[in-house]
Amino acid sequence: MADLSTLQELRRSPLHDMATEIRDGGVTGDRAVQLVEQPFVTMVSVRIDPDSTGSRGIDEALGAPLPRRVGETSQAGGHTALWLGPDEWLVVSESDAESLVEQLRTAAGDTPAQVVDLSANRTVIELTGPGARGVLEKGCPADLHPRSFPDGTAIMTSLARVPVLLWKVDADHFRVLPRASLAQYVAAWLLDAVREFAPASPSAQAGA
Repeated sequence: MADLSTLQELRRSPLHDMATEIRDGGVTGDRAVQLVEQPFVTMVSVRIDPDSTGSRGIDEALGAPLPRRVGETSQAGGHTALWLGPDEWLVVSESDAESLVEQLRTAAGDTPAQVVDLSANRTVIELTGPGARGVLEKGCPADLHPRSFPDGTAIMTSLARVPVLLWKVDADHFRVLPRASLAQYVAAWLLDAVREFAPASPSAQAGA
C-alpha cells in the first residue's frame, strides 16, 4: 500500500494540465495581471449555531471569532474564516486538513456541528496586479468597487456564469475559488479576459 507521502506526490491539481498557459498568461504594463494556481489549500467547512458554546470554542481554536455578516472574514494564526451563511463558514488554513478537522471538532464539544474537509472540492486561482479587478468585472455581476467590496471581503457570486467564491485580499489581489470540476473553464475564461489588458503593440499604437 502506498504511504501518504507518496500519494501526496502523485496528486494532480485541477489546473495541472493548464500550468504552462497560466504561467505564461499574465500581462504587464499599467493594467498588469498575473494568474497563479494555489493548489491543495486546506479548506474546512464548519456548520454550527453561531450563538452556541461550541461556536465560542471554535472561535478560541481559530484565534478569532467566526464572522457574523455577509462578506466578512476573520483571520488569525494562519487560519481565515469566510462567511458563507448564518451558520456556515469555510476555514482556509495553512494547517493540514486532518489536524484542523480534529481540532475544530474537539473545540465544538457537545454542540451539534458539522466539520468537514472540503480541500479537494475547490482550487484557488490568484489574480494579482492593478488590472485584476477589471478582469473580474468583465464576468462578475457583483459590485467590486472598493466602496462596496473592501479588502478582506469574500462572497459567493458567479464568474462567467459559474458559481465561485470570490475573496479580495487587498486592492490588487483577489482569490477565485471555483469547484474543482469547473476550474479549467474558469481559468480559460480568465486567461482570455486577461489578454484584453495587455499593452498595445507599437504597430497598433502607430495605427491608432
